Amino acid sequence: MRTMIALSATVAVIVAASPAAAVTRVDPASDYLATFTGPKNGDLDVLGYSAKVSGTNVVLSSTVNGTIGTTAGGIYVWGINRGAGTAGFGTSLGLDKVLFDSVVVLQPDATGLVVAFTTGGPKITALSAGAVTVSGTTITGTIPLALLPSTGFTNAKYGFNLWPRLAGGTVANIADFAPNNATITAGAVPEPATWALLIAGFGGIGAAQRRRRSAVAA
Repeated sequence: MRTMIALSATVAVIVAASPAAAVTRVDPASDYLATFTGPKNGDLDVLGYSAKVSGTNVVLSSTVNGTIGTTAGGIYVWGINRGAGTAGFGTSLGLDKVLFDSVVVLQPDATGLVVAFTTGGPKITALSAGAVTVSGTTITGTIPLALLPSTGFTNAKYGFNLWPRLAGGTVANIADFAPNNATITAGAVPEPATWALLIAGFGGIGAAQRRRRSAVAA
């Protein structure tokens, strides 16, 4: 009985440690695109970013290498793959794994908009007041998932890629990609600390089973 209780407790720790549709990543400093022709200011250089599906919203946040709003015309574009994403930069920049079928634009003045690509053309919706927050080097947007209806994926499988850029112009206005030629998925991979808890938990299960077998043999 004590072994079963220990096993149950270990499993509970593992479940509690597993993230629910959230992922956080870091990005190298000063890794501007070679094609970027704008000013290499810190607010266009991503250091960290995260995507989290929370209830009926997705929360997108990025931390950059300088105060948000330093560069005139700087904006933060999140490409989102809801299931029908295509490689929008595959030809121009060779980024064939950056797949998206909609974008979220966050701006330093704490405004934002969602552009969902449909067969009838882009559907543009402004985010409500308070949906975008700016604090020093971090900009965060809370976007209703109702504005990003699935095109094949469940919400937790949506893919995300961030590119700070200068508004307008060509791809030469894109400063950075995070991650580079890839996307992140909100519920795909546990963080390193979570992996450690998972491994420790499975080790505890194995030890408990070995003790139980030894007791039976004795």
